[in-house]
Amino acid sequence: MKILFAGDASNMHNCLAQALRDLGHTAVVASNGSHWMNTHRDIDLKRGPGKVGAVKYVLKLMQSLKLMRDFDVVETCGQVFFDLKPPKVRWAFDWLKRHNKLMLLGAIGTDYVYFTTCHDGKTYRYSDYMVGDKPSPFVLSQEYIDKREALWGAPFMQRHSDYLLQRYDGAISCLWEYQACYEPIFGDRITCAGLPIDTASVDPIVLNHEPKKVKLFIGIQRDRNILKGTDLLLEAARRTVDRYPNLCELTVVESVPYEEYVQLLSSSHVLLDQLYSYTPATNALLAMARGLVAVSGAEPEFYELINEHDNQPIINVSPLIEGDIDAKLDWLVHNKHLLPDLSRRSREFVVKHNDSHVVARRHLEFCERLLNQKNYKN
Repeated sequence: MKILFAGDASNMHNCLAQALRDLGHTAVVASNGSHWMNTHRDIDLKRGPGKVGAVKYVLKLMQSLKLMRDFDVVETCGQVFFDLKPPKVRWAFDWLKRHNKLMLLGAIGTDYVYFTTCHDGKTYRYSDYMVGDKPSPFVLSQEYIDKREALWGAPFMQRHSDYLLQRYDGAISCLWEYQACYEPIFGDRITCAGLPIDTASVDPIVLNHEPKKVKLFIGIQRDRNILKGTDLLLEAARRTVDRYPNLCELTVVESVPYEEYVQLLSSSHVLLDQLYSYTPATNALLAMARGLVAVSGAEPEFYELINEHDNQPIINVSPLIEGDIDAKLDWLVHNKHLLPDLSRRSREFVVKHNDSHVVARRHLEFCERLLNQKNYKN
């Protein structure tokens, strides 16, 4: 099978493409390298600054589109998969649809559908934007106003979303959250394949004894600190260390080189990642692959979706329960003898559900089914 990935996010498509190649398929990634991450891509679509950068980008894209034809599958990174305004994205979408067999939406980030679903008051109990029936701390922050996140719900974004959704052949989600908002639209033409992790390249440091101190770790991303609830996780972690200085310690990193980040992470026991998620995301899964215990989102809906009823090692924290983060961290500190077992089970969880080859096979099975259905109709 020949598969083209249009756009990338947090190295997801690049990781998936490599796994597909390992399985004997052709996979091509056309992206900007996930912006500052500068991840590998086969067709470089990085946009330069200013008007000159915009003109050069459009010319480069027009040339590059010649290489993006005759694929069995094109999977886009969300609904805005190239660095263009929606009308020009639609132009590129139409070209890709005309010259390839199957067009799939990669439901892997915020877009009009996810944004509006977060506000419908019935799909999620909480989200990045709402906690219960109240706006989240992010929505109340100046950061939200400055970034104009509300544009995701603007009429022109709705028009863009409606146009593409009428023309996609199906969708593949990576988290329960995106599966939940797109299932009513696509029905049996959507599957949740999960986030791919190259577990073979991650050396596990599984804890094999009870530590004297529980080493907590948290990484700060300034532009997503309030959005993902990292600020509240950090406050709770500091309170826990203040309460039990002889039982735990905390490492906080912000904007350090990746190799230093990995080294500090690998010498820790527990990663604090996200508060408003139902599903562990890439950062948590990478830490779990190394043998760390993740404090993140792992709601019953997520475990039900992946049909996992036995191994549930993620420490789920809820923004709906006052003091829940403190209570879960206290439990970890007072039950540190359980960390070796949680460490082993965390690695096993990622290998079973998120190894890149496992996720790649889910993509292949789904694409083959849709291609067969499309060929039968034709």
